[in-house]
Amino acid sequence: MDRLMVMRDEMKEELLQHIIPFWKSLRDEEMGGYYGWLSYDLALDKKSEKGCILNSRITWFFSNAYTLLRDESLLDEAKHGYEFLTNHCVDKEYGGIYWSLNYDGTPLDTTKHTYNQAFCIYALASYYEASGNQEALALAFSLFRLIEDKCRDEVGYLEAFTRDFKPESNEKLSENGVLADKTMNTLLHVFEAYTELYRVCSGKKETDLSAWKEQAEQVRGRITWMMDLIADKIYNPAKHRQEVFFDKNYNTILDLHSYGHDIETAWLVDRGLEVLGDEAYKEKISPITKALTSQIYRVAFDGHSLANECDRGVVNQNRIWWVQAETVVGFLNGYQKSPGHSEYRDAALAVWEFIKEYVVDKRSGSEWYWEVKQDGSAIEGRPIVEPWKCPYHNGRMCLEVIKRLT
Repeated sequence: MDRLMVMRDEMKEELLQHIIPFWKSLRDEEMGGYYGWLSYDLALDKKSEKGCILNSRITWFFSNAYTLLRDESLLDEAKHGYEFLTNHCVDKEYGGIYWSLNYDGTPLDTTKHTYNQAFCIYALASYYEASGNQEALALAFSLFRLIEDKCRDEVGYLEAFTRDFKPESNEKLSENGVLADKTMNTLLHVFEAYTELYRVCSGKKETDLSAWKEQAEQVRGRITWMMDLIADKIYNPAKHRQEVFFDKNYNTILDLHSYGHDIETAWLVDRGLEVLGDEAYKEKISPITKALTSQIYRVAFDGHSLANECDRGVVNQNRIWWVQAETVVGFLNGYQKSPGHSEYRDAALAVWEFIKEYVVDKRSGSEWYWEVKQDGSAIEGRPIVEPWKCPYHNGRMCLEVIKRLT
């Protein structure tokens, strides 16, 4: 059997027998949503905070798993996540999505972050596709309008706000010793969310979406606007990479190459081009996604896995779970777009072998390690579940590979 088909079948097994059962087991039947913390030692804290990003991503995951696999239990999980988002994560007074909640669903961190609003749109759009729930679609569009009205300026998307949408500093998505006014990461995931929202609308019958047609076209317009922003401000053509942290005018403020984000961007932007079907933008943007893929292969891939990042010339060689997952999809995408680049196919296969051997945690009751060393040895202490550690990356990898190779 072709090696790609073997990888597809192995990923389906990982999805069905490992990832899905693990996340089902974290369902909180009493307080709603999903438990927010499982330590490295596999101790479940049922009273840990519940990140709204975590619950959005879990809702997105189960929605997409149902759409592909048509297992009704997956739709039930998606509904459970959706009800937690709408009943608890949405601020009924000021609008928008909180950053995090206490274990019982009461607000904990009431920061309104653009990144967080985007992930809820991502979840709601996918839940609408899975369930046909018009209220989910209506909430997705209301969050789209909120982002456009409150979370951007004429230059691009802003980052963090108080509960009532007064600007505040961006500690949550700033790292590496800088405090950024704007980030590549937030822009990427607004782009991703809008692409998903537009995709689920464009695939529906006209009669199903007559009330949303005008707003869907506004979403399309923002997607093309972001493509221009990526090409003109985020992408560095001299270094064949994206810049990461910026001042308010998108001037870069740190010499940082985020390998995982670049390979993720390559396939997510290609997906946006596919959804839009605009030949002019394809001609403009495709060379960038090809260059990102090529550069990551050249500077970050060592033959079996991908390093984390290069900060001011120093490479972090640890292997992060989400970076490996996005690398498989990114290199497979690069190969499918350019079949002459068989090295990308081989790289995707090699990274999957590394994931199977070292990143998947073989302990009963666990899922994937957060982080391992370059040689595959586990780095102890990082939790298995926390507000950022979720099935969004590894579950999506499985779903994408299955769909792409079927």
